Amino acid sequence: MIKSMTGFGRAEVITKERKITVELKSVNHRYLDLSIKMPRKLVFLEGAIRNLMKTYMQRGKVDVFITYEDYTLSCGALKYNKELAGEYLAYIRQMAEEFSLENDVKAGALSRYPDVLTMEEQSVDEDALWAVLEAPLREACEKFAQSRAREGENLKNDLIAKLNALDEKVSQVEARSPEVVDSYREKLEAKVHELLEDSQIEDSRIAAEVVLFSDKICNDEETVRLHSHIQGMKKMLEEKEGIGRKLDFMAQEMNREANTILSKSSDLIISNIAIDLKTEIEKIREQVQNVE
Repeated sequence: MIKSMTGFGRAEVITKERKITVELKSVNHRYLDLSIKMPRKLVFLEGAIRNLMKTYMQRGKVDVFITYEDYTLSCGALKYNKELAGEYLAYIRQMAEEFSLENDVKAGALSRYPDVLTMEEQSVDEDALWAVLEAPLREACEKFAQSRAREGENLKNDLIAKLNALDEKVSQVEARSPEVVDSYREKLEAKVHELLEDSQIEDSRIAAEVVLFSDKICNDEETVRLHSHIQGMKKMLEEKEGIGRKLDFMAQEMNREANTILSKSSDLIISNIAIDLKTEIEKIREQVQNVE
């Protein structure tokens, strides 16, 4: 099943100790571009996060949002800087004596002085933290992949419908081409008969001229290749994943064939059909841009 490059996935884990939320959303991109926003405490896990996510996606610009709340007190420790508090107190006493002021500093006030009491983060058990984060991250990735698959199925159905319409227009070109040659022969013969009384002399020359004209406007190669490309693209749509670039290349090839048909055409009807071909191929190419 093909996958779209647009997707969304979210997972959340809440326990007595912590709350972790993981959210993923993506848009089209030529390559895989992961943008991860998370607390500084989890930065050391970025490599593991990227490696896990790459198993679920190949292309797209994916924004990742991770929030982490720790409800325990184990995340930090209160530190008392006795030496710094002593220096504060010594200078306060000196100021009181020099300016004849009352020294009214109490312990509570002194504790609020800068860096007297500080909260220091304790060392983190990296393996334990990854074990906690991995489950919601994997769940969010699975939901993300599922949303891409659902959208991919819609893309597949739309592309098949467009390819069927394109195939029908190619058949219209094939049906019209012999009519163009016959019409040219009739016009040429009528012109010759009008100018010359003895038309029998000119039959061989007329036949040669018709052959030259037929070779000039012949689009058999282009229509055969277009049918082949259309069938090839349908087969690609049955592949599992990673076909976006191949589909885009195929659409470029189909556009090249349609351009050649248009450039060869001297018939208004075929020219109009060729323009319709190019329009349909462009619609297909726009949709292909959404395929992973």
